[in-house]
Amino acid sequence: MAKRKTKTKTTKKTKFKKPSLKLSNQQKLIFGSLLLILGILLFIAFLSYFFTGQTDQSILGEFSSRQAKAENWMSKVGAWISDLFIYKGFGIASFIFSGLIFISGIYVLLDIKKQRLGRHWFWGTIIAIWVSVLLGFFSANNAMLGGTIGFEINTILQDYIGKIGTVLVLLLALITYLAIRFKMTPEQIGKWFTSAKKEIKDEFSKSDDAAVIVDNNLSAEAEEIKSAFEIPLENLEPTIENHSKPTQEPKSDKKDIKTEVNKEKNDLKMEVEKVTEESSESDNLADKIVEDFGRFDPTLELSKYQFPTLELLKKYDTEGITINQEELEENKNKIVETLSNYKIGISSIKATIGPTVTLYEIVPDAGIRISKIKNLEDDIALSLSALGIRIIAPIPGKGTIGIEVPNKKATIVSMRSVIASQKFQKAEMQLPIAMGKTISNETFVFDLAKMPHLLMAGATGQGKSVGLNAVLTSLLYKKHPAEVKFVLVDPKKVELTLFNKIERHYLAKLPDSEEAIITDTTKVVHTLNSLCIEMDNRYELLKNAMCRNIIEYNTKFKARKLNPNDGHKFLPYIVLVVDEFADLIMTAGKEIETPIARLAQLARAIGIHLIIATQRPSVNVITGIIKANFPARIAFRVTSKIDSRTILDGSGADQLIGRGDMLYTQGNDMIRIQCAFVDTPEVERITDFIGSQKAYASAHELPEYVGEESGTSLDVDIEDRDKLFREAAEIIVIAQQGSASLLQRKLKLGYNRAGRLIDQLEAAGIVGQFEGSKARQVLVTDLTALDQLLNNERE
Repeated sequence: MAKRKTKTKTTKKTKFKKPSLKLSNQQKLIFGSLLLILGILLFIAFLSYFFTGQTDQSILGEFSSRQAKAENWMSKVGAWISDLFIYKGFGIASFIFSGLIFISGIYVLLDIKKQRLGRHWFWGTIIAIWVSVLLGFFSANNAMLGGTIGFEINTILQDYIGKIGTVLVLLLALITYLAIRFKMTPEQIGKWFTSAKKEIKDEFSKSDDAAVIVDNNLSAEAEEIKSAFEIPLENLEPTIENHSKPTQEPKSDKKDIKTEVNKEKNDLKMEVEKVTEESSESDNLADKIVEDFGRFDPTLELSKYQFPTLELLKKYDTEGITINQEELEENKNKIVETLSNYKIGISSIKATIGPTVTLYEIVPDAGIRISKIKNLEDDIALSLSALGIRIIAPIPGKGTIGIEVPNKKATIVSMRSVIASQKFQKAEMQLPIAMGKTISNETFVFDLAKMPHLLMAGATGQGKSVGLNAVLTSLLYKKHPAEVKFVLVDPKKVELTLFNKIERHYLAKLPDSEEAIITDTTKVVHTLNSLCIEMDNRYELLKNAMCRNIIEYNTKFKARKLNPNDGHKFLPYIVLVVDEFADLIMTAGKEIETPIARLAQLARAIGIHLIIATQRPSVNVITGIIKANFPARIAFRVTSKIDSRTILDGSGADQLIGRGDMLYTQGNDMIRIQCAFVDTPEVERITDFIGSQKAYASAHELPEYVGEESGTSLDVDIEDRDKLFREAAEIIVIAQQGSASLLQRKLKLGYNRAGRLIDQLEAAGIVGQFEGSKARQVLVTDLTALDQLLNNERE
């Protein structure tokens, strides 16, 4: 009996968050169209009222009579509504409401955030009232302009504070609106007045200059007319002699011209410009160069490149989250019941619905130990009959305990929805990646440049390859081919083949390589070492440019502060993607691990970033050296807690439900995300769209790497061979195994000498080329063939 009373009390204290109403696509179409049409009808009725309003006054009282006819273009309903809004309401400002209803229809149809629509309605109503009062102030005798509301408010204000006070109140309301709505400050108003004053002053100075030019033109024309009527100097000479005056020699033409010019100069008005001190050449030289030649644009060669459109990605009908009230209530009751069976009381519970998982946040009663709830994970999973139950005790940053329960009906998170999100579109990041959606249905976007490297792991078929495609798709939608290059390693040979189509746009490869997507283990080793050379070269450029990272370097280069003749160039980001890392470790071992670790340690600052994916996250694959340099990790579903701890340094990945359900960590908290789904046809459409456009002449070439294992041409000379060459050759042929460790054991040699002997045997044609960690192929079948080969060399 006591037990039943406790249970009832617990249920009373429980608080549950009510789900919000969500319209289906069909309901959005109907409701949105209704609002659009209603907005248009109101606009027509309001417009008609200014022509037919006086005539229709007589039939407003006979609204129910079908015989009464209205002149309004929308008949009796239009006459009644327009009279209500315009005459009895806001006057001309009523048109604002027809516009708001029309905009509401657009928002519903396009599924735009409702918060912005609410702001439009709030400020639209405020503007309508202000305009109504303003027009009512100037039209006391015409109620149609300001409406009854504007007229009455004006009457009240003028009775108490007079006309001047009313004007000041209207001005204060306008200033308040501008300050709140547009974040206007006194500094901005001051700048606006200053610029307006300057423009007026410039206009007046231009008009003064024009007046001076007109005066000069008029004076010049007057001089021409005067000279036409004057008597020439030669005709005046006899008259001068008769009057006994000294004879004057005619003035030279040069002197006349000078006098005329001086005369004209005296009539001109001169404007003296203010003298400003010129800054020293060392201060503004770089700025002058940028002004003269413009900033360097790395995208200029492919200036007409078009980014992929959203239409290339598929839009699913089941994208919106549907709330199942019965399921939520059932799960809540089972959680409360299971905990109460173990005498754990709950003071409150809240549900947050995600695409595939619902998070139930509970606040236990005082005195309940968290570890007690954590140990009930399996019991709660049993009571809910669900897989993938995960308990977060406590939730970081909150005073609650989280219980993650998979939804019975999961929602697809499409790549289109995360790419179209404002969080991704407005992301100011160097390498933005839209990975999917969190439990709270927010788009999760991170910057790969700040990670700086990413480790992905998960069992077969859990969404790892789709996750890689999501990463690459995000970068293709955001970065120009001049800004980022991909080095793709695909040992499985089938996962990344679609990206071959964008080889000359986005991919990077070795100079002698035929295909940009690397599938051969030997070429992988060469490529990784080539990236190490590229890293060293870039650090040398940064040192010479006195920059600390690639952002500072490229900023300087774009500003033309670095001379290309000194070897400087624009540096694109390079993203290395390895699809199956475990296979490479098995075949090449340390030869893969060493350059990977070196790149992970050093390559962050110069824009080389690594994304490594593997199916088997065992300790021998993801070693301590690699884990130490990969703080950002993504774990899809794995089969055991040991694998989860290998990736995340904690459990959780073994409790995921698969199909893109993943955990993301960057060394602190774990975030559960539903990975965005991008299908193979979508990737194919994107690569076709990019591949059909103008491209570079070839793929981005990495530095050439010559491996030490490529044979020793210096040892071809028979005289330079080791004394044990013959004996070593016989051992290799008898064992049919080209291994340096075999020679070490049989001949009791050190590693270096055994390695040199293997190189000499390769040069002699006895063993094949280097094949990673595998033993070399023996090309000679038996000792007879060996003797024949060596004898032919001596001849």
